[in-house]
Amino acid sequence: MRNQDSATTGLLAGVVAFFIWGLAPLYFHLLQGIPTAEILAHRSIWSLVLALLILSLAHRLPDLANTLRDGRKMRTLALTTLLIGSNWLVFIWAINNGHLLESSLGYYINPLLNIVLGVLFLGEKLRRLQWLAVALATTGIAHELWQFGQVPVIALFLAGTFALYGLVRKRAPVESLTGLTIETLYMLPVGLLYLLWSDSPTSNLLHNSWQLNSLLVLAGPVTLVPLLLFTIAARRLNLSTVGFLQYIGPTLMLVVATQVLGEPFREGKLTTFMLVWLGLILYSIDALAQRRKLHLQGKAVL
Repeated sequence: MRNQDSATTGLLAGVVAFFIWGLAPLYFHLLQGIPTAEILAHRSIWSLVLALLILSLAHRLPDLANTLRDGRKMRTLALTTLLIGSNWLVFIWAINNGHLLESSLGYYINPLLNIVLGVLFLGEKLRRLQWLAVALATTGIAHELWQFGQVPVIALFLAGTFALYGLVRKRAPVESLTGLTIETLYMLPVGLLYLLWSDSPTSNLLHNSWQLNSLLVLAGPVTLVPLLLFTIAARRLNLSTVGFLQYIGPTLMLVVATQVLGEPFREGKLTTFMLVWLGLILYSIDALAQRRKLHLQGKAVL
């Protein structure tokens, strides 16, 4: 009964986390007109404030202090800061410049790119369906190149930086919130300097309306809450279930892009998405088969 309750909690947390990530573009779209770097500065500053508050309430500041004294972990987290910071920057820019559809494509590609990185850096071997899934996604990208004469740079950048972020974080066994706290701490000086030296009329909070300042401060919860919920889900669910849940995010982004923000979904773009979707279906079938195999071996995790 306890395991069932734990799995239910994990499922609910995962669904809510990916719903927030999928609908986050609506929040960032409200900040349209504010420079992308300025939004990123507020995202890092208020995420840090909220993360420190949560760590303090959870009596986990000693873990943060220990990590700050670990040179190896700090160097690794400096690299993850560059990866996640650039990912946030491009994602915010894409939303406010009419490229949310391509951003959603990037997060569809992400799980397939994770497979490739596992082969290249972790010595994993691809199973037959995984090879086919990656081949279909690659074909979709090649179709984009042939159809439009250009590589879907935004999609590949978002998928690549997020996949590499996950890979590098595996090399630094740091608890999720502690790691994010240090990453935003690394971003803090850059964010503060930008706000102090920027000539943007909104960079001085004292000159803004309380409604705008509330939106800017909200960047902290928008960043941290889904991450904490995702951590809860990852600890209570098996990997394949979390893998299926992650499709919620880019699917909602696609709906928001086409139905709310009015981005066109042309036939050529649809073909690219369909090839990637087909790859994800095969990826999911393979994950289910592996889960069943482990279950039969008595190793399945609730």
